[in-house]
Amino acid sequence: MSKRALIVDDEPDIRELLEITLGRMKIDTRAAKDLLHARRMLAEEAFDLCLTDMHLPDGNGIDLVRHIGTEHPGLPVAVITAFGSMDTAISALKAGAFDFVQKPVDLEQLRALIDTALKLSPLDDDGNALTQMTGSSPAMRTLRGQIARLARSQAPIYVSGESGSGKELAARLIHEQGPRAEGPFVPVNCGAIPTELMESEFFGHMKGSFTGAVADKEGLFQAAHGGTLFLDEVADLPLAMQVKLLRAIQEKAVRPVGGQHEVQIDVRILSATHKRLANEVETGRFRQDLYYRLNVIELPVPALRDRREDLPALADEILGRLAEEYANKAPKLGADALEALEAYDFPGNVRELENILERAFTLCDQKTIHAADLNLVATPVNRSRPSAADQAPPASAQAPAIDSSPPASNAEHALPEGSSLEDYLESIERKLIIDALEATRWNKTAAAKNLGITFRALRYRLKKLGLE
Repeated sequence: MSKRALIVDDEPDIRELLEITLGRMKIDTRAAKDLLHARRMLAEEAFDLCLTDMHLPDGNGIDLVRHIGTEHPGLPVAVITAFGSMDTAISALKAGAFDFVQKPVDLEQLRALIDTALKLSPLDDDGNALTQMTGSSPAMRTLRGQIARLARSQAPIYVSGESGSGKELAARLIHEQGPRAEGPFVPVNCGAIPTELMESEFFGHMKGSFTGAVADKEGLFQAAHGGTLFLDEVADLPLAMQVKLLRAIQEKAVRPVGGQHEVQIDVRILSATHKRLANEVETGRFRQDLYYRLNVIELPVPALRDRREDLPALADEILGRLAEEYANKAPKLGADALEALEAYDFPGNVRELENILERAFTLCDQKTIHAADLNLVATPVNRSRPSAADQAPPASAQAPAIDSSPPASNAEHALPEGSSLEDYLESIERKLIIDALEATRWNKTAAAKNLGITFRALRYRLKKLGLE
């Protein structure tokens, strides 16, 4: 059966243009001139899509968006706004609109929007989020429900949460459950791109546009065309790049470095950062207009400490994955190990849990992982609580400082300047392993024996130190 669309606009010329455009796409159309007639048609007939103008004689498009969200929640609705009315468009997205298009209507963009909207799966289809996002805690059930709903929209989503909590996984699930699932999902760590290469990386460049540009190169926006671009650690973008990013998002077009013409792009933007983006705006490190453009809807991802009941299932899933990767039988997690994990604060969240279990999996020679195998340090202080420094009294009220510096005789044991204890110990471990490998002409079995560790433990350390 052919798809059916409802067009709501009080201007006959616009209604006719939209009906002709959709008719050429083999979509049956019905038209309404105001909210009253639109609501009546929605009550009497079934539609696959609704296009509505923002300004109507008896109300506005946002009223219709809210009505459809309540009475016909499975129906995607796109709003047509006046040129430059970005605030209005964002309000429509916040109210639940699938997407928006600006006047004068760009028919190519409109067709792309319609194609995307008609690919939406039924509202009760949660895709595979249940199998990819482990956990049955209330926090995770809420998160999965939010992901399922946000996947049905094209609104920019700001995924907030601590480092290691699973922000990229949440963004990927939004993509995979949405109508862009067949398109590319392009994640980029904004903090990892050198400043001088950012424009080329995001927008591409033309051959000869700068030294080293030996061929045309498409940027991340072009690579994500028809899919989703995930901007991780977006707070790390320099201000100059923030201006260019804002323009690309608003105009839905990019100009490659050295290019003469803009390239139209059809990309959904998802972003994330472990920083508090609102604080970055207050301090002037992040543009307020870009903040409002990216943070149309916020999706908070819970910290692991806020869903401790998910730890047993998470640990089993991680150990099973490691067993597959190492082609080995997964050891079980002992009751004492689970108790130790449940008492730990996990400042690094799920990523830290993965690292702890991989280390224990690799170094444990038993069939069961015990608390001692986890090598956990004392439980860190929850970062959401004020630190001791924050709670300290003013300097004038404090007791005289006590000189706690080491005696001169211990100076030779001091860390190198600018080095952390972890970095220092890692450098020693690296040197010992390299020396052992060189002594055995890189025979890993012999090197492991000389170091007094198992071959599997050596493999783990080589992978960890990037020496494979």
